[in-house]
Amino acid sequence: MFARQGPTLGELTVQALSSVERGYDLLAPKFDHTPFRTPAVVLDATAGVLAGYGPFTDGLDVCCGTGAGLMVVETLCDGRATGVDFSAGMLARARDAHPDASWVRADARALPFTDAFDLAVSFGALGHFLPSDRPALFAGVYRALRPGGLFAFPIEAPPPVASGWYWFTRGFDLTMRVRNAVWRPPFVMYYRTSGRSAVTADLSTAGFAPTTVELTAAGEYRPGSPRCLLVLARKPDPSR
Repeated sequence: MFARQGPTLGELTVQALSSVERGYDLLAPKFDHTPFRTPAVVLDATAGVLAGYGPFTDGLDVCCGTGAGLMVVETLCDGRATGVDFSAGMLARARDAHPDASWVRADARALPFTDAFDLAVSFGALGHFLPSDRPALFAGVYRALRPGGLFAFPIEAPPPVASGWYWFTRGFDLTMRVRNAVWRPPFVMYYRTSGRSAVTADLSTAGFAPTTVELTAAGEYRPGSPRCLLVLARKPDPSR
């Protein structure tokens, strides 16, 4: 869970009572010592699958945080690697970790790119967007990709009802809904608002051709029941 260098309970409480942007600015110096950072096993599994879909030249990490996903971009792309996030604190940490990458501070619902990348990835960010926000997010990624470009991101597969994780996520989302009903500014973070059907439907509406594959290398709830699915959304290329 939390490493010794991670945030205290008091620091987490202050973050949870802040806006999303301010909360991550506060958490940034210790973020990599929390369980919120995308595990290396998920990053490695994603890179392993995407290696079969290249080659890629320029890559974008959407909602890059402290830059964990840049490992995937830098591994797969021969050209420039770019990260975008709206937290200045998270971007500062990312710059330190990946000095050769480019960094842009922007709201992911209004990405400032057009036909600039062959690959876009995102890790652990969808829970910070309400379903009503996804059309703007996906439209921006679609616009940022070149024809034939690929948008890829892991989502959690539904956990078994009998598992502790199933009930934790239900309880967490309920707690956040209560918090946001009684406290301002809201802190948007939900586990159960980004199911496969809803996400792929929104991607299709944005113009993508989405599919999903099981990310079995990232772990299983039980044999044959993967913890993660990898969403692969291709921007059509009219010339092909």
